[in-house]
Amino acid sequence: MNKKALSERDICTKYITPALIQAGWNLQTQIREEFSLTDGRIIVRGHLHTRAKNKRADYVLFYKPNIPIAILEAKDNNHTVGDGMQQALGYAAMLDVPFVFSSNGDRLLFHNQIAADGVIERELEFADMPSPDTLWRRWSEHKGLTEDQANLISQDYYSDGSGKTPRYYQLLAINKTIEAIARGQNRILLVMATGTGKTFTAFQIIWRLWKSKTKKRILFLADRNILVDQTMTNDFKPFGSAMTKIKKRQADKSYEIYLCLYQAVTGNQEEKNIYKQFSSTFFDLIVIDECHRGSAAENSAWREILDYFSSAVQIGLTATPKETKTISNSYYFGDPIYTYSLRQGINDGFLAPYKVIRIDLDKDLSGFRPHKGMKDKYGQEIEDRIYTQRDFDRVLVLNQRADLVAAKITEYLKATNRFDKVIVFCENIDHAERMRQALANANSDLVAENHKYVTRITGDNKEGKAELDNFIFPESVYPVIATTSKLMTTGVDAKTCKLIVLDQRIQSMTEFKQIIGRGTRIDEDHGKVSFAIMDFKQATKLFADPDFDGDPVQVYEPGANDPVVPPELTEEEESQDQETEENDQFPPDNGGDYTDGDFPPPTLKYVVDNVKVSVASERVQYYDAEGKLITESLKDYTRHSLAKKYQSLDAFLRRWSAEEKKQVIINELAQEGVFFEALAAEVGKDYDPFDLICHVVWDEPPLTRRERAREVKKRDYFAKYGEKARRVLDALLDKYANEGIEAMEEPEILKIIPFTEMGTPMELVNVFGGVQGYQQALMELERAIYSA
Repeated sequence: MNKKALSERDICTKYITPALIQAGWNLQTQIREEFSLTDGRIIVRGHLHTRAKNKRADYVLFYKPNIPIAILEAKDNNHTVGDGMQQALGYAAMLDVPFVFSSNGDRLLFHNQIAADGVIERELEFADMPSPDTLWRRWSEHKGLTEDQANLISQDYYSDGSGKTPRYYQLLAINKTIEAIARGQNRILLVMATGTGKTFTAFQIIWRLWKSKTKKRILFLADRNILVDQTMTNDFKPFGSAMTKIKKRQADKSYEIYLCLYQAVTGNQEEKNIYKQFSSTFFDLIVIDECHRGSAAENSAWREILDYFSSAVQIGLTATPKETKTISNSYYFGDPIYTYSLRQGINDGFLAPYKVIRIDLDKDLSGFRPHKGMKDKYGQEIEDRIYTQRDFDRVLVLNQRADLVAAKITEYLKATNRFDKVIVFCENIDHAERMRQALANANSDLVAENHKYVTRITGDNKEGKAELDNFIFPESVYPVIATTSKLMTTGVDAKTCKLIVLDQRIQSMTEFKQIIGRGTRIDEDHGKVSFAIMDFKQATKLFADPDFDGDPVQVYEPGANDPVVPPELTEEEESQDQETEENDQFPPDNGGDYTDGDFPPPTLKYVVDNVKVSVASERVQYYDAEGKLITESLKDYTRHSLAKKYQSLDAFLRRWSAEEKKQVIINELAQEGVFFEALAAEVGKDYDPFDLICHVVWDEPPLTRRERAREVKKRDYFAKYGEKARRVLDALLDKYANEGIEAMEEPEILKIIPFTEMGTPMELVNVFGGVQGYQQALMELERAIYSA
């Protein structure tokens, strides 16, 4: 057998897997081949999308199911034994495992991160491959674990028998938490971006502690009824009859797993404090979901529960740890034991990427001052002063402003899909109702078909709250547009939401992250792979904050009379914003759910109909392949990106000519953040990606697709082919002129009109002498197109 002729997969099958089995690794439970770590970042191009290449390890070796301990990367025998090591080390860092192997089928290169003798890497023969027990013993000794600690850390996960495994970051969060508890840590903070499976992660942590009998009675605290109910019927379902929900202020002590709302176990009166019906040592473990709300504040009613059960291990879960002058999650729980950020989730392809549409309104930028003696629509004389953005929809209402916002939302939906789910975040309940009316008028045709097309979903309105499940449920068409204020900022799992509208003045980074999180979930089955943020209140200036998952970016857009430097808040404004944030900690007890707005908004004083409001500026912001906001023009960004990849126009032309399928190059550039559709819109003509690149980057005079197609036809290019072949090529050229090179290279193109009218795909291919002849003709046609 010529080992050099074998593929990488053959090397795995014939040499590496047998060596692992010989060393005692169980093929069914301990060896996972071609183990996917990420899904690959979603790259969106207009209405199309693709995924970047995912990260996949050739082998992940597990001591027990879901307890990874080693990575092994394979190469074919034309590589050296260590050629896969650096790649494997990257995967090992993702899974936080200390043992790494590389092999080309001859032997192994073994990387031991915890080597006691200081020799980190050495070559091994296959016969010397360490067994699972050997590696586990080395790791346990390095960690200084007792037998009981090691047994808890290796406790089995819950499995439904499907073979489904948690994602790599969930494994890390679960295993790090269990290890910390095994070592005696009793306050733990897990930070995981919205949409990354915090509740499933919590379930696996609880399951392992419960099954090992390390923790026998467990309390799971959440801040929304819908969260508790969803948790019981979905992730926590395997607990079965051992689980109960505390409600109606009744404490039944015969269960082991308790789920409860914060509000249901606290109150101002002593008799309302149901948690005191339990002894202070009743619970061994408390998991606090959305712990940024309340648990961090020393005077919070929620903190009373945690203080009462202070002997229990307490785990805080949040996407947005709260750190202010007076409130700190880290002070209570300690630094996060593990963090998985929004940026990581988007880069790994587990969360949806997004674009930001900034729309600044003239009155928001310049303010509004009534003329002397001016009265509002109800005859009240309006106090003479300048009303700014912070006053609108709180102290003073400009009805034409709401109409304009509704018009811009509707314009966007008409250009995309009018049945894409939308959440509009408003200042307060009154604003949410007026926005519902404005959107209903802007979409009167669809509202006439079903009045639920636009629905206000706020805590004070039982009809609206009743529609929350329908808004969330992917199969339910209505409601389409939800107007809200506070109710939907956290815990609402709206997987199909494609547009988040910010018409709310947001000063809290915590609240901003929570709101953005409503759009980050992916639902490919229903066409949700990305979302948009439409910002009317300059809320996206918070992207510039270092606490957000990106580099600081200035997004302030001064008006004509505004200073270039963004104005600082006055001491009075800072004080008001601080008060707002503190009041946001603890919602009132109203039967288990928030009212919309945890504190009453200022009484509305004036409503004005006859003041015109217009758009001052509008732009779309883009994020590059690294997730950083692009602050230069798309042309400059493209020029700089291409200059890194191609040293000259000739280098680009050589690559373009050499590549059989131009779509390969287009996909590569798209993955690196070249926005072809946006560039074409900026340039203003239907240029091919080739012409866009040559024109924007190297200032070459471009040709439109139709101009290129005409040049080919002028040269009588088709003369050498038979009549039927000429018809096929002519139709392909028309496809290029109308839709671009991507359409022409589409493998299934011969199965659509007009080709189906000429014959079957096989018949059409045969007129070129077979598949190879057809592909050759296609390549020659592309050369003719780009030689113009």
